[in-house]
Amino acid sequence: MKLSNGKLSAIIIALVIIIDQAVKVWVKTHFYYGEMVDVTSWFKIQFIENNGMAFGMELGSKLVLTWFRIIAVVAFVYYLWRIRRRTDLPRGYVTCIALITAGALGNVIDCVAYGVLFNAPAPPAVAQFLPPDGGYATLFNGRVVDMLYFPLCEWWWPQWMPLVGGDHFVFFQPIFNIADGSLSVSVIVLILFYARYLATSKPATDEVDAEDEAGNGTTEQ
Repeated sequence: MKLSNGKLSAIIIALVIIIDQAVKVWVKTHFYYGEMVDVTSWFKIQFIENNGMAFGMELGSKLVLTWFRIIAVVAFVYYLWRIRRRTDLPRGYVTCIALITAGALGNVIDCVAYGVLFNAPAPPAVAQFLPPDGGYATLFNGRVVDMLYFPLCEWWWPQWMPLVGGDHFVFFQPIFNIADGSLSVSVIVLILFYARYLATSKPATDEVDAEDEAGNGTTEQ
């Protein structure tokens, strides 16, 4: 049986949130801040936290950023509800919107709740869930947990190069989480392959059919 857009979106969002939060809680309660474990030469798990946007970027007030994320999530959920019965939209487009929503929501949970749910002890101690002395921050002031680090390659720039000569360069340096990846990859795919659907205002197919049937049932006198 083919899933409706609504059911497909709900499944995608639930799966991403469950996996994202499970990994974050595991890292936070098993790694001290800054600890890094080598999985391969090009993939490492390193526990860090940030107050800003995806990939550890900083942008403006922490509280303003949290509320911006919440408003964005509400807007995307509302949009998914509006297109829940549309049959003219590609599955890939709906999947991208659902992944963007899930990515934003995953980091909203950190910002809203993690400051209350966890403490932030000094290394090498690891964080506790629901610590008896309370969390490290108030509601809406938590930090986003990041852990995925992919230093795919690195080199030293030659001394003769201007500006960067003698510097050590690592590609790819940002440390991110599953929610960041879900959001960022889906935005890229959406722009490359489905941008034309963002501006469409065509109503749901079942609504169009209902209007057509109503029109056919009336006769001009």
